[in-house]
Amino acid sequence: MPLFLPPSKAKPPPPPMKTDDRRAVLVGLGVWALLLVVALVVPEVRATGEGRWLGSCIAGLVLGLIGLFHVHRRERRSR
Repeated sequence: MPLFLPPSKAKPPPPPMKTDDRRAVLVGLGVWALLLVVALVVPEVRATGEGRWLGSCIAGLVLGLIGLFHVHRRERRSR
């Protein structure tokens, strides 16, 4: 198997796949929201985490919302 093919023998790259990025971001947001509920409901998590669990969940939600805005804006520009 050769490591280098001349451009005349190389295959053209495949077209980009269409993906639903919004769904991936929404699933991530759902997971972070579920973890936030668990962190608020379970007293052992609040007592041992010193606020790290809540902060991590809130940061995940905020970054997910930023990602959702970015995906929405990118899809709107591509149309």
